[in-house]
Amino acid sequence: MVENQGGEPGDGAAEVLDRPLPEGVRRRVIALASEGFGSLTMAELPAQLRQYARFTPSRRLKFAGNAMASALESDPLFRQRIGERFRETQPELAGALDAGSPPPAADPLDVAAAAYVLRPVGWVKLVTAAGEEAQRAESERADEEARAELERLRTELAAAQEHTRSETERLRCELESAKKEAESLHRKLRSALSDVKRGEAALRKAHAEFETQRAEAHGAQSAAESEARRLKSRLAEAESALESSRKAVREGRSIEDMRVRLLLDTLLESAQGLRRELALPPVDVRPAETVDAVEPGRMSPKDIAARALSEADPAILDQLLALPQAHLVVDGYNVTKTGYPTMPLEKQRLRLLGGLSALAAQTGAEVTCVFDGAELAAPVLLAPPRGVRVLFSKPGVTADELIRQLVRAEPPGRPVTVVSTDREVADGVAKAGARPVPSVMLLKRLSR
Repeated sequence: MVENQGGEPGDGAAEVLDRPLPEGVRRRVIALASEGFGSLTMAELPAQLRQYARFTPSRRLKFAGNAMASALESDPLFRQRIGERFRETQPELAGALDAGSPPPAADPLDVAAAAYVLRPVGWVKLVTAAGEEAQRAESERADEEARAELERLRTELAAAQEHTRSETERLRCELESAKKEAESLHRKLRSALSDVKRGEAALRKAHAEFETQRAEAHGAQSAAESEARRLKSRLAEAESALESSRKAVREGRSIEDMRVRLLLDTLLESAQGLRRELALPPVDVRPAETVDAVEPGRMSPKDIAARALSEADPAILDQLLALPQAHLVVDGYNVTKTGYPTMPLEKQRLRLLGGLSALAAQTGAEVTCVFDGAELAAPVLLAPPRGVRVLFSKPGVTADELIRQLVRAEPPGRPVTVVSTDREVADGVAKAGARPVPSVMLLKRLSR
């Protein structure tokens, strides 16, 4: 018996369900729709369900359940096609519903779902009765579970009470035993404390005697060590004095010879320079021509004054280095931090030493560059460039002090030039006979 699409009177399609489908019936209805879904063509499916046509049955139940329930409710043609597929798969149940006598042994939820899809006369009552039956079965099942849970809790409570009574009795027995044991331990403890007090008294007495003996021994040892240190100090002083006297005997003569020879070479080269400069042609100058004046067409006094060199003119440094046996001593970090302070210390040193090497090759002067050793975190691995002596001050000695030592080591009369902007260094070397020049002068000379 096929459902009449027009909903004629007497047909079940005219009946209306006045409440939502019971949840159990709804799940069975969606399952029926999913089972018949796969046998329909794309054209037979409602538009909103065509996107689920390629889904597997399990994915269709999961993602298209609400859409299928809505289509069954709103699309009679789709519901009829699902009903036809149901009649093909379960003809007995469909025939019984059409006859108005569902099988008594059938599951009420299955009967209600089939009635909802087939819409026979009286299907609303079948759906409502199935929902009430499912609700009653759920209530009975919940009551049964509650009674079973209550019985289980009563059994557990009785077991817990019995366990508590036995545990309490056991703990009472253990407490009595512990009290007796504690009393015995207290007696033993009082006896042990008495023995400990006697032992502590004997220990204090022995310790006092030991401290007295140790103090006496320590005093004797201190006196012996003090005497040994005094003797070692005197011996070291004697050895030092002996070594100093020997060193003075060995080196004194050689140092003085070196200083005298260096000074003599300076004087000889100066004399030779003067000799070359004084090798003049025969004198043809008259006394009147020696008077300083300005002749017509010659430079004015203002022009002559303009020829004077400024304090930072590198030409002054060239004149100083042109002197015989000239020695140039450079305060390294004072120059680099004046000229290029933003560079790392290693690159500062390399740049300055490269310029000094070229200057030494050009002038032939002796060049010594001094760096402060306090700036170093570790020994410097540096190959001094040709013609430049590189020195670092020792720990506890500044570069300024090392420069003054170098100047004092030179013989009086040798032309020594010290490059440093430090006023204290300049004043100190000037008193020792050296010529101080500012760092800017050397930087200008090296950049030329």
